[in-house]
Order: sequence, then C-alpha cells, then structure tokens
Amino acid sequence: MLELTPVRSLTLGVPTGTDRQPYLSAASGLVQIADLLYVVADDELHLGVFSCLGEHAPGELVRLFDGKLPNSPAKRKKRKPDLEALVRLPAFGPYPHGGLLALGSGSKQTRHRGALLPLTASGTVIADPQLIELQDFHQRLVREFDDLNIEGAAINDDALVLFQRGNKGASDNACVSYDLRDVLESLADRKQIEGLRPRNIRYYELGEIEGVPLCFTDAASLWSGEIVFTAVAENTEDSCHDGACVGAAVGVLDSEGRVSRIEQLATAHKLEGIHAWSTPNGIEFLSVTDPDNPAIPGQVYHGRLPH
Repeated sequence: MLELTPVRSLTLGVPTGTDRQPYLSAASGLVQIADLLYVVADDELHLGVFSCLGEHAPGELVRLFDGKLPNSPAKRKKRKPDLEALVRLPAFGPYPHGGLLALGSGSKQTRHRGALLPLTASGTVIADPQLIELQDFHQRLVREFDDLNIEGAAINDDALVLFQRGNKGASDNACVSYDLRDVLESLADRKQIEGLRPRNIRYYELGEIEGVPLCFTDAASLWSGEIVFTAVAENTEDSCHDGACVGAAVGVLDSEGRVSRIEQLATAHKLEGIHAWSTPNGIEFLSVTDPDNPAIPGQVYHGRLPH
C-alpha cells in the first residue's frame, strides 16, 4: 500500500465568490513550475496559484472565465465549466515561453471550453487568459465514447495525450493521442482546438477495488517517456454524478503505453491532479484531492513510487 504525506491545504487569501469559503475544494488538475503550484478546480472559474514552500501561505486567484456561479451545489454542478485537466505547453506561436492549458471535460454542454494562459520566462502566468472553444474537438470524441469525460492531459514527446475517465456504466478508460504540432497550430491560428483526428486511442483496464473499477483522473509525463497517472474507484454509473470513493491508486505507463505498475493508496484519498518527477530513489509526485464536499478544502499530498 502506498502512503502519502500531507503538504498543505488549498487555502486562499480571498474566496472565489460571495458566500464561498477561502479555499479550493474540488481540485482537479495540477502543474508545478519552480516553487509554484497551479491548480484548477472543476467547480470554479479561476486558477489557483500556491506556493509549495510556504505550508500556510494562502494561494492567489487568476480569473479564467467571466461570470458568476451559483452557490447551490446542484445549480453549480449544472453550470460549472468542469475544468478537469491542466497541462503545460511548450513555446509556440505567440507564446514564446509556453503556456498553461486548462480543459473542460466535455461531459455536458456547458463543459466544452478551456483557457490558455501565457507564461513568462520564469514560469509565472500572465493574467490574460485566452478562451479556447472545444465544441468541435469534443464532438469527434463523443462518437468514440458513450460517456465522454476528459480528466487528464500530458505532453509526451510529440503528442498531446488526453485521459478519458471510465466509470461503472458504459464508458471505458482510454488514452487519446494527438499530434502536438497540430494542436499548437490550431491554438495559435484559431484560438481553438478544432475537430482534430486522434493519432491513436488505446483502452485500459486498471483493476477494481471492492468491485468498483479504477478509472483515470490525471497524468503527468516524465523525461523517460513514461507517464505517471492517478486513478480512483468511485462508485458511480456515469460522469456527472458523484459516488463514494472506495479506493485510489497511482500507476505508470511505460514508453510503449503499457501499464508497468500500479500501487493502491493505503487511504482512499480521491486524487484528481498530479505532478511527477524522477529521482534516484524512484518517482516522486505531488497530487491534489477533491473531497466531493464543498465544506472541506482540497489537499496537496506528496508520495513516492520507489524503484
């Protein structure tokens, strides 16, 4: 069993809206650059920026979308952008230092948009996000998956790899790979990701915990060509309804895309975002959680997959 160490809560200096608490709860995507952690939450219109050094230093907010979301959990779920994936893009076109790309899951009509934020040379975000339309892009995937739910993204060599999250119902886990050059050209020229044809779609079975299938929730690439992923066993039949999290795991896809290892967590933290790196002692990672309860802040945990 894999043990995790708590690092910090996703507390904020100011709340994301009126009558909201000063923290991110439903954390869903994570990128670390230098000493900063960038976090998206699936029920917010902002990007959270946190220090990974100051355990108690409150995070800051960068607005991604205009507007306001209702506080009622049911109404908020219907209108939220459902940003589930966050990935760092390399330099391209008008982005000489690359950018952060946040992607909606595509699981509902309100979830077909994303945001692209430029980065400075030091890796900090410039608070001038570009709205990214994903309707056409997701439409092609809807033909492939009965219950589309993009939950993670990673850059692996010359490909953008998206992670489709399965569930107990009709949908499977899958990795969908695109030519990275095509994606970047579409973003640079048209400020959208058009209905690009996938280079490859590969399906996965990750095992079960208490009869509930483990399903992808995020991923991060290593220099070796491996991809580290998180997966949770959430007892739900579809992509829109929450269920009890009966277990979670961290695994590795090798450079050929095969599952080379998967380790169950000792505690069923619902991991939804990951950043990973290689060390002489193994693969270390940071991960953020979604407690599925707006009264509880999301957490950052540290873990290690030993050699």
